[in-house]
Amino acid sequence: MDRDDLGFLLAKATQRWNELLQERFRAAGWAEVRPSYGSILVPLFEEDGLRMGELARRSRLSKQTITTMVRLVERDGLVRREPDHDDGRAFRIVLTAKARRFEPVAEQALAELGALARDRLGERRLASVKHGLKEWIET
Repeated sequence: MDRDDLGFLLAKATQRWNELLQERFRAAGWAEVRPSYGSILVPLFEEDGLRMGELARRSRLSKQTITTMVRLVERDGLVRREPDHDDGRAFRIVLTAKARRFEPVAEQALAELGALARDRLGERRLASVKHGLKEWIET
């Protein structure tokens, strides 16, 4: 095993991506938003008001992990839990106005990092990497 191991490279690439993302959030005045919050926020930006189980499925996290993550994101004022009108035992996770103000900041930061990746890898290689990662995620 060495630093050329695929798992090591994926982990370090993710770590670097998150460092760059955090720098951009901080520079835009959103230092409290952690890159890990993307597991909660991205699915909710796509469709607000998801149940916890569906949020866990879309983020590919366990229900236990999603519960912990939602508590953190809720603590920072980006989501709130609302009772599910269809099932009194369930909750839906809803974005707050603060999260909606953050959404364009996240979009801008991700666009900047996407452009950086395109500059480094080129359009074809980047498309290939994305395609391969999507296939890997879906296995």
